[in-house]
Amino acid sequence: MRDTRESRLLLVLLIAIAFALITVDIRGGEDSPVDGARQAAAKVFGPVESGVAGAVDPIGNAISAVRDSDKRHDRISQLERENAALKSKLGSDDRNRSKIHQLDTMLKTAGAGQYGIKGAQVIAIGSAQGFSWTVTIDAGANDGIKRDMTVLNGDGLVGRVTTVGPGTSTILLANDPDFTVGTRMEKTDELGFATGQGDRPLRVQLLNGKAKVKKGDRLVTFGSEADKPFVPGVPVGRVVRVDPSGGDLTRTIYVTPYVGFTKLDIVGVVVQPPRSDPRDEVLPAKPAKPKPAPTVTVTVTPSAPADGVQQ
Repeated sequence: MRDTRESRLLLVLLIAIAFALITVDIRGGEDSPVDGARQAAAKVFGPVESGVAGAVDPIGNAISAVRDSDKRHDRISQLERENAALKSKLGSDDRNRSKIHQLDTMLKTAGAGQYGIKGAQVIAIGSAQGFSWTVTIDAGANDGIKRDMTVLNGDGLVGRVTTVGPGTSTILLANDPDFTVGTRMEKTDELGFATGQGDRPLRVQLLNGKAKVKKGDRLVTFGSEADKPFVPGVPVGRVVRVDPSGGDLTRTIYVTPYVGFTKLDIVGVVVQPPRSDPRDEVLPAKPAKPKPAPTVTVTVTPSAPADGVQQ
């Protein structure tokens, strides 16, 4: 439409009519004369509006979902962090429980033998180039540790101190091939010398070639002069093999040590020997033998007939 005087007059007239209809509709309320026209328009344009809303709502929902996804992502991240912290705490608690158990059993062992000990933790293992079984502990001269002191844990003999620094010490383990300790058999008191064989059982040479030994017999340390390097009565291990006696002056047996040398953690250095030899008091109690179940024999006696006459 060209911009003429007539078109301008038409536009003004349409605007005036629109304002008039709005005024009439507002004043009429529910009885408005244009209500019928509004309903007719609603019938015509309602489906169109619903279609547009249906098309727009997914977009709005998607935008809302994206906006909320940041919140959910943050919440998931927070939950993951909390979960990791709980796992870490649980692992730490398990670790602490293990340490407490090791310390408790070690104190019981030391108490049974009346050993004065200095507790320590293994912080390093020996160099592989040295071909020796050694560990380093976090206690040294500043803690009263000296060379040639006995080292034990809750299970038994660990080794002896070989090198001492201000705050650390080196322990030669009992399974090292250069390690030798005097032993005494439980009950029979047969003496011998145990030598380490790495990851194999200890090799023990009994001084009595005719000593009566069987699998399952147990050994403890015999003790050294002035209790260095070994105090008496520390559990060593259990016999797993006995070589035949061939009339030699000595007899060879093989002993599985009580201590697991590949999983050492908490140990105790004996800084004060016992006043007297504890003998076999430190050995763990043997499990009670199961009692045989009583057997019950039921004998069936044939009953007599009712008339008292035996058939």
